[in-house]
Amino acid sequence: MKIFTPRSAPYLFIAPALILLFLFSLLPIVIALVISFTDMDLAGLTDYSNIRFVGFDNYADILRDASFVKAIGNTLFYVVFGVPFVILFSLSVALLINFGKSRVFDVFRAAFYMPSVTNVVAVAVVWSYLYNPSLGLFNTILNAVGLPGVRWLQDPVIAKISLIILALWRAIGLNMLIFLAAIKGIPKTYYEAAQLDGAGTWKQIRYITVPLLKFAIFFVTVTTLIGWLQFFEEPFVMTDGGPLEGTMSVALFVYKNGFQFSEFGYAAAGSFILFFAIIVLTLLQFKLQRHED
Repeated sequence: MKIFTPRSAPYLFIAPALILLFLFSLLPIVIALVISFTDMDLAGLTDYSNIRFVGFDNYADILRDASFVKAIGNTLFYVVFGVPFVILFSLSVALLINFGKSRVFDVFRAAFYMPSVTNVVAVAVVWSYLYNPSLGLFNTILNAVGLPGVRWLQDPVIAKISLIILALWRAIGLNMLIFLAAIKGIPKTYYEAAQLDGAGTWKQIRYITVPLLKFAIFFVTVTTLIGWLQFFEEPFVMTDGGPLEGTMSVALFVYKNGFQFSEFGYAAAGSFILFFAIIVLTLLQFKLQRHED
């Protein structure tokens, strides 16, 4: 009996990828879901007999946890202000580079892309100096023009805005490349026809480029929203969730409870609340996109 046949060939080729997906993605999700219904901690990790099934108690407790509720509010703040600005600035930079005539725009392309491939810890260290209230560059510039310094990372609200500025600076580059690739895919005949009709650059962008970037904008919106709902690196490195939990995100809350406080069941419950929120918002975006089509 032949194992390798033309009909079985596709399954044999995709089998390694499916096995890896199951072992390192699907299986851990199932295990984490089971853990979320237990009181697993370090004692349970060393001896499984110490693990007790607690049902939905973790979910009920975490939804009553003031720190988790605050983390949800902070995450929504990041999403509401971060996602639109990332899309707006990324698209604006892509349009500027694509329609710019000077060679300097090639330099801009590299300059805007570099932050997205730079190590976040190195970036955070540099920006910590920039945000320093007494010696930082930002407050030095403000003082030079007669304005008072800003407590960039010491005030809960301003600290969130400071992290958004940093994350925005890092996120523009990758999304800019996605928009540039989509712009390059637009047939030049559309622009030639518009030029024959007397349309200037602004009208070409408004009536040709932006409408034909609908799917690229949708893709960037979905991926950016998912990324900002999992906002973790910037508050973890820069503020550790402070001051007064003012920059604590849901992802950072889950990390702290799981890996610092060793409350694995509690942290798993929080991670699945975030997981389902991401699924719901993503499906909502797909539904809105189909409705527009």
